[in-house]
Amino acid sequence: MRKRWWAVIAIALVALAWFCLWPTGKYVEVPGSAESLKPYVKVAGMKDTAKGSYMLTTVGIVGPASPAVLLWGKLQPYSEVDAQSDLMGDDSSAEYDELQRYYIKSAADNAIAAAFKAAKMPYTIDHLGIYVMSVLKHSPFAGKLALGDTITQLDGKHYDTADAYVKAIQSHKVGSSITLTYLHKGKTHHATGKLMQLPGTKKAGIGITLTENTKTTTTPKVTIDAGSIGGPSAGLMFAVQTYTQITQSNWRHGQNIAGTGTIDASGTVGQIGGIDKKVYMANKEHAKVFFAPNDPATKKLLKLDPTYQNNYAVAKKTAKQLHSSMKIVPVHTLQDALNYLRTH
Repeated sequence: MRKRWWAVIAIALVALAWFCLWPTGKYVEVPGSAESLKPYVKVAGMKDTAKGSYMLTTVGIVGPASPAVLLWGKLQPYSEVDAQSDLMGDDSSAEYDELQRYYIKSAADNAIAAAFKAAKMPYTIDHLGIYVMSVLKHSPFAGKLALGDTITQLDGKHYDTADAYVKAIQSHKVGSSITLTYLHKGKTHHATGKLMQLPGTKKAGIGITLTENTKTTTTPKVTIDAGSIGGPSAGLMFAVQTYTQITQSNWRHGQNIAGTGTIDASGTVGQIGGIDKKVYMANKEHAKVFFAPNDPATKKLLKLDPTYQNNYAVAKKTAKQLHSSMKIVPVHTLQDALNYLRTH
């Protein structure tokens, strides 16, 4: 009889361990945080001491989730379960994290440029090279370049934009040899390979997804460090906070003001993911205003992505579900947000 009980207990313990620890390969997206930007944005010689705060908002990602975490996720407001491939594509967790670090660094750099442009203050954008976002398995540079590297020269020549690099590459024939100079973990390397034919085209290429890697220099100096937070969606609020400090504007009137949206150096605001979760957290942290990207679902957008939903429309719907008095403000540019703050 005693042996039977020990067997039952052992089976129960194994089942419990499976329930709590077994990785399912799925991830749970839940509301993350709504945090003041004062600790993250530093402007030399200028402090934001006014009451209230501008807030960035985040989505929490938990995983790989065990069955217990999946069950917990179902109990969280506005939660979603994603397969790893849906969330990260073909990237590993480490590669996904590296991309998120790049995205927030780029968002911060663009935000500084956009804020200084809006303030009509001088700034300089230096083109460091092109950032490697992914490498195809059959790329001639697979095993040489990696996600996170920055290409600084092609055959000894530096170009100022990713488009210029692409045009220079495509001026060569498939099978011709080129040499790339690149930075890997701060050190300069060189790699030579023969150009491949890009899938679905007759064009020559290197089989690498590229984007700009820039650095904005200003006086006064601005430093943005969001710690472990990643992704591009804090761009708009980084810019609002930076503008506030460099112009010494006090338009919050003691309120907490939240928002989200990508930003480019010109100040254009773009769509983000998980806005319902961000509205939930902003409301929980007593924000009075929430800036939401407003790119309406046009026929063209819906043709490209039938599941597309306008951030502003989803944010308004979520605020209504929460019976929130928080004002949802649509923005397409940084200037839209600044105009609202100045006039309300």
